[in-house]
Amino acid sequence: MTNFKMNIDKLRLPLLGKEATIKRKKNCMTQCLRNWIPTRLFPHRISNLKILILAVLIVVLIIIPIYYYRLSQFDLKYININYSMSSFHRSTRPTPNIRCSMINGPRLPQNHDHKTEARLRSDPKVLVFVETMYSKLGKDIAELLVHTRIKYKIEVAGKSVPVLTSLDKGKYGVIVFENLNKYLQMDKWNRELLDKYCREYFVGIIGFINPSEETLVGAELKGFPIFIHTNIQLKDAALNAASQILRLTRPGETVWGPLPGDDWTIFQANHSTYEPLEWAHKIDDYGHEGLMKTPLTTIVQDHGLFDNIQRVIFGSGLKFWLHRLLFLDSLSYLSHGQLSLSLERKFLIDIDDIFVGDKGTRIKPEDVSAMLSTQRRIQNMVPGFKFNLGFSGKYYQHGNPDEDKGDDLILENIDEFRWFSHMWNHQQPHLYDNLTQLIDDMNLNKNFAKEKGIPFDSGYSVSPHHSGVYPAHELLYTAWKRVWNIRVTSTEEYPHLRPARLRRGFIHRNIMVLPRQTCGLFTHTIYIDKYPGGRDKLDESIQGGELFQTIVYNPINIFMTHMSNYGNDRLALYTFESVIKFLQCWTNIKLSSDTPLQLAESYFKLYPEETDPIWGNPCDDPKHQKIWSKNKSCDSLPKFLVIGPQKTGTTALYTFLSIHPSIASNLPSTETFEEIQFFNANNYYKGLDWYMNFFPVDVNSSRYMFEKSATYFDGDLVPKRVHALLPHTKLVTILISPAKRAYSWYQHIKAHGDTIANNYSFHQVITAGDTAPKPLRELRNRCLNPGKYSQHLERWLTYFPPQQLHIIDGEILKSNPIEVMDELQKFLKITPQFNYTGHLRYDEKKKFYCQVLNGERTKCLGKSKGRHYPPMEEKSLKLLQRYYLSHNTALVKLLKRIGMRNVPQWLQDDLTDSPT
Repeated sequence: MTNFKMNIDKLRLPLLGKEATIKRKKNCMTQCLRNWIPTRLFPHRISNLKILILAVLIVVLIIIPIYYYRLSQFDLKYININYSMSSFHRSTRPTPNIRCSMINGPRLPQNHDHKTEARLRSDPKVLVFVETMYSKLGKDIAELLVHTRIKYKIEVAGKSVPVLTSLDKGKYGVIVFENLNKYLQMDKWNRELLDKYCREYFVGIIGFINPSEETLVGAELKGFPIFIHTNIQLKDAALNAASQILRLTRPGETVWGPLPGDDWTIFQANHSTYEPLEWAHKIDDYGHEGLMKTPLTTIVQDHGLFDNIQRVIFGSGLKFWLHRLLFLDSLSYLSHGQLSLSLERKFLIDIDDIFVGDKGTRIKPEDVSAMLSTQRRIQNMVPGFKFNLGFSGKYYQHGNPDEDKGDDLILENIDEFRWFSHMWNHQQPHLYDNLTQLIDDMNLNKNFAKEKGIPFDSGYSVSPHHSGVYPAHELLYTAWKRVWNIRVTSTEEYPHLRPARLRRGFIHRNIMVLPRQTCGLFTHTIYIDKYPGGRDKLDESIQGGELFQTIVYNPINIFMTHMSNYGNDRLALYTFESVIKFLQCWTNIKLSSDTPLQLAESYFKLYPEETDPIWGNPCDDPKHQKIWSKNKSCDSLPKFLVIGPQKTGTTALYTFLSIHPSIASNLPSTETFEEIQFFNANNYYKGLDWYMNFFPVDVNSSRYMFEKSATYFDGDLVPKRVHALLPHTKLVTILISPAKRAYSWYQHIKAHGDTIANNYSFHQVITAGDTAPKPLRELRNRCLNPGKYSQHLERWLTYFPPQQLHIIDGEILKSNPIEVMDELQKFLKITPQFNYTGHLRYDEKKKFYCQVLNGERTKCLGKSKGRHYPPMEEKSLKLLQRYYLSHNTALVKLLKRIGMRNVPQWLQDDLTDSPT
């Protein structure tokens, strides 16, 4: 014990020596301060304690400025921004705070290709069983599939299973159950049928455990060696990095914090077929000494070892953003790569309104430096990236002195950015109704670009507020071509602003229009404390929310931003750098950038079906009305259409309608006379302005406008196009015997000198085979195809309800037009009704009713109408009756289905006389 104490004393000796040294230094400091402090300030004796306190205060006052200077230098070095600290407000200017080990770190090995060499016999399409057509999760699944352009079919889970095969090929590559219980509780027959399909065609199943009021503990899934616990609150989700399902999703990180909802299901299995895909922990799930307990399985993969069917079962829906990624990966895996999304994403950020903005909101030199610094960091993550600046030259140097210096610094760094023309004075193009003035203003911007050395050959432009792009203002497209040779633009408005998942592209007048995305930042969102919902709302969008998902789902992204969010607290810089980092943390997506022209070419190579535009009705969208040409009116669109088919009496009906004082038709066309033929021909690509010029607005008239084009009836694209523009329009069609119609068409074009009709008999035309000359086959098709009435009417009824369709019996129109016109007026709800009795009279020479003029003489149709043709050969009639038998039978069923009480006599005769 004595020795131990001696050793301790020896150990203390150096410490005591140090203490003595400190004491001597303290006494020295005290004496120095006594000598240094003027006695006139402190005439009284100062104690050692007071001197020591004063010394500490002096040291603190010296150290704090040094400390903050060092800290500021560290921050500047860290974020690589070279600008004065005086303008850096750390409390209001957020910096990206995304941290994960995967950024610039080694990637874990993953199988990103789910494709198999096996010969698959199923289509890349998803069959989704929902509880109801309005159930929330079912809608979420459908919206996700729409957003990613994956083909699908929705079925309400019920007693029967839809047809799953076609010609020994599976119709679906993956089956999805919104509620897995609907699968587990299927009756034996349907369950065996579905399971057999999955085994035979190597089709997997995705199922979701739906929340229930009853909490289950250790409940076994019916028929499977797996148990569930329901209604659990969870936190801290992580992924199984070894799972072969992961492709789009990148494992290695943890989603810290509570997971959305309190109705999670976890899985426990006692069979080797099951493998966890995702884990999480219970809230407050800690064991002894604060150690975390074993994680719980929230998504489980069934490898099919139990019953030869592969499955993925989710313990929660798609509220959790990570589940959306894993759902897409599950589709890819279970479809053997047929439903895989590409990992390539193109990315462009437009900055509209460069030089535009009120004083105090514009960018300053330090903001330009921040843009350049952030751009360099983004370039390390996104090859080829440059901010794309849209300039309006009129407002250059319109800020305060510091902001004007910002304008100059932008121009000093012209080569660091991409550039596009906005508008010289930022005026909306649809407000111009004079092409010369619009071109003059564009030239002012072009001359500004030349003067300042701004590149003006990008072939890209964006108009303020998307004006003139859609709804299309033809003057804008013309001026763009003449001044800038624009080849590509972008808009959020096609086919409408919301929902964003439905935005698409189109091509008009050889200008490619790309869908533009928003990032949640707008002109008014200048400061983060003013952001709707606060910073948490913005971060939610970045970290798995809307902005993150927008990039995940869209292969090509053009984001709209404004200059104001690059100054002030620089929210745009924060937003985009953060979301790119988050993408790197959680996905295997490969981001790159390119010029707008190259992006457009890539887009329409991916989606060639989107090249044709679909003109919607601006009157149905308040936002579209605001950016629509001011000389257009909703009242100038037709309220009903006579859609044909040809040679059934449409011209006679057009004439009778024109007599009506409350009805007015379109202006005549120089090429097609009374018919515009807009929806079914190349005229459609001339645009909505071209179409509406045929319907001038008459402010003093409330007449019903209509259009008659007999070629609309059998046009494949016509119903879709008509519905997009005129969803509430009424449709009028005339039907006669299809055999009679075919013969009438042949005689009609023969009378007009058609070479084929004059060289071939009617029977030769309708019996022409597929090896016949092309002109002969085309004539055969024009004779026969329009007569497949049920087929064409079904297409119209896909878009329009039966209440908007009025079918006229062509034989009654010919024999009793007054009755027909009375019924038509009732259908159109025109009041007061016009009495046709004194305005139509039967003409013995023409053999049909004509218009009465001045109470005596009649005015009939042109010379080409009312011709008398030789009767059709009996063999041709019998052939056609046999040809149309199935179509006429289907027509009878259709007419009864839509509530038509009386089947036309000609239809009954054709079915009765048709040879068996």
